[in-house]
Amino acid sequence: MIRHIMVILVLAAATAVGTFAQTTQSITLEEAIMLARTNSVDAAVALNELRTAYWSYRTYRADLLPEVNFNATVPSYRKSYSTYQHDDGSYSFVRNNYMQMTGELSIDQNIWLTGGKLSLNTSLDFLKQLENPRYNRFMSVPIALTLSQPIFGVNSIKWNRRIEPVRYAEAKASFISASEDVALKAIQYFFNLLLAKENVGIASQNLANARKLYEVAKAKREMGQISKNDLLQLELNLLNAQSKATDCESNYRSSMFQLRAFLDLGEDVTLDPVVPTAVPSVLVSYPDVLEKAHANNSFAKNIRRRQLEADYAVAKAKGDQREITLFAQVGYTGTADRFGPAYDRLKDNQIVEIGFKIPILDWGKRRGKVKVSESNREVVQSRLRKEQMDFDQNIFILCERFNNQQQQLAISLRADTIAQRRYDTNVETFLIGKISTLDLNDSQVSKDQSRQDYINQLYLYWNYYYQLRSVALWDFVTNKDIDADIEKIVKR
Repeated sequence: MIRHIMVILVLAAATAVGTFAQTTQSITLEEAIMLARTNSVDAAVALNELRTAYWSYRTYRADLLPEVNFNATVPSYRKSYSTYQHDDGSYSFVRNNYMQMTGELSIDQNIWLTGGKLSLNTSLDFLKQLENPRYNRFMSVPIALTLSQPIFGVNSIKWNRRIEPVRYAEAKASFISASEDVALKAIQYFFNLLLAKENVGIASQNLANARKLYEVAKAKREMGQISKNDLLQLELNLLNAQSKATDCESNYRSSMFQLRAFLDLGEDVTLDPVVPTAVPSVLVSYPDVLEKAHANNSFAKNIRRRQLEADYAVAKAKGDQREITLFAQVGYTGTADRFGPAYDRLKDNQIVEIGFKIPILDWGKRRGKVKVSESNREVVQSRLRKEQMDFDQNIFILCERFNNQQQQLAISLRADTIAQRRYDTNVETFLIGKISTLDLNDSQVSKDQSRQDYINQLYLYWNYYYQLRSVALWDFVTNKDIDADIEKIVKR
């Protein structure tokens, strides 16, 4: 951790100094990954998505806790006419001129077992008549217990208790996987720059050798030791080397800009990528990686969540076929002209209501909704099976490629060493006139391709390794879970 902090400080200082002068800073693959996880836009997006999921989960958890609410109207003034029906059935207009104030304090608790809502209330209403006859009235409800309970309908609270924890676990796993995906992108940009740097070095060396060989060939041509065709071929090699060097320089600057922008570094910092010399020497087994992926990866949580959501849609469609709601309230109430007496001589206050809505003829609309939701659930289940098969297959292919890549890397390293030695030998041999330009060109092409292949094989190794980390959320070097303190990350 201290080393990571020092790297950030050094690169930040290099960025600041770069305002006045170009600064060259060497960077390793580990440092590039660490900077990407803290500075890149991709990391910021993953963090914001995690925060959204975190606060959504906190909101769900709050729905399960008691809630204290205060509702008030202070005041409500009305001066208007309203209709009034007399005993003989005739109507007249009655003038109203009054002010009203109400206040209610309640403690509400959702009942997750039944899906209902239980409230403990206390309220006070005040009415002041402003025209004849003038009077004041208070009505108090010192305490009342209210139950609102849907019957036969879907229990949304109970379903949320099943779905929301899975959704949040999926979000946490997705954040960790996203962090590994950021590392994968950093690896790609790092090796793009590293390969571009190697190509610049190769092109520079080839250009220097081409100039040297062309000068030697001109001298030999004057002495009649080589043919005109060989001299022209070496001149052509020089022109090709100059063109290649220009292309490599341009590609190097583009790759530099790309990595620098991804790591959020200043344009005055020149990054010098260091070829990784050590790689994690591990072998993985498909059953082991598959088990860890099923336990840790967000895909497994995603499968479970979508299955639960499909089941919930079916349950909701069935519950909506009929609507029956029970409302009950028990408590005490009192009225008086003054505030104090409104709490004396209290009387019982009970309300019981059962409302229902049962379709008699809806032409199969509600039944059709049930069938649609059941069909959608079958579609989801089929898709989930297909996605699960593809997921497992991709893990198998990834394990095979990673295990094979270790051998490929060793071979490419040996080939790079041999090709470089062969080219150096052929240059010396050509100078004494023992081989032709064709043999020299062939050894140069072989040398360049071997070096590029080694860098590519090194990239593939690290790419496969971090893909394994991302899919299994497991560090195969330390043999531990890749975990994070979500609470600390979200609140920082």
